[in-house]
Amino acid sequence: MAAIPAYNEEKTIAKVIVRATKHVDKVIVVDDGSKDDTALIAESLGAVVVRHERNLGYGAAIRSCFSAARDLKADVLVTLDGDGQHDPDQIPRLTEPVREGLADIVVGSRFLAKSDKTESPRYRQAGIRALTRLTEAASHSQLTDAQSGFRAYSRRALEEIMPTEQGMGVSVEILMKAVERNLRISEVPATAAYYGLETSTHSPLYHGLDVIASVIKFTSIRHPLLFYGGLSAVALAISLGFGAWAIDIYAREGRLVTNIALVAVAFGFVGILAFFAGVILFTLISVIREKT
Repeated sequence: MAAIPAYNEEKTIAKVIVRATKHVDKVIVVDDGSKDDTALIAESLGAVVVRHERNLGYGAAIRSCFSAARDLKADVLVTLDGDGQHDPDQIPRLTEPVREGLADIVVGSRFLAKSDKTESPRYRQAGIRALTRLTEAASHSQLTDAQSGFRAYSRRALEEIMPTEQGMGVSVEILMKAVERNLRISEVPATAAYYGLETSTHSPLYHGLDVIASVIKFTSIRHPLLFYGGLSAVALAISLGFGAWAIDIYAREGRLVTNIALVAVAFGFVGILAFFAGVILFTLISVIREKT
């Protein structure tokens, strides 16, 4: 089964559906509040269409893809974009490791593929690599392309993961939840075509900030003592440094530098708050886990 999150993709959706149909038994199109004929075209081609009344974001569309696939009892789900950047003829390459029982999630990596089609602006490549390194550090996984939306999921992955992120951070969320649940993740080469496509509805900066915010959120929830404890240690160290500086000036010159003293107090306050926040959150999460 293939699922395509789509927003105003009337120019390309037909080609993607037709080519995907050659490799799957059913195609789902999640129309994320499109204002054009995306849904109408998809329905006319026999796709199962899930409609969002308004544009909710990429993450919400992926969530609907997962929900529809579970309802239809899919054994394998492939997600790909509706703008034509992913090659539907590469679907078998992604599904093979899942069907053979070798992986629960297969990511189509643009950095493993050797093709001119994968060429993209350098700022995009640099951004993807940076976000991938961040995802690796947060999830303790080994990946080359954590932001690829061209993926295959096993039934187990569909049953154990329910995305909650509304935006682009959903790609990171899924991988972090997969690692937490001991799901097997692998990568295969996959090309991506960028030139000649319509520009993204979100800027690269927005995309990056959205992903970074998701990483911070999930890291703080899953490792509250480590996250907030580290933040507390840094804040308290800065507080001690500025405090020592203020005391030294007072001892030598007999005057209190207000700005330096205020910085010391402010960072000390932040450090104490971060420490207690980590302890409280850790306690709450432990209680919730014991009850579930």
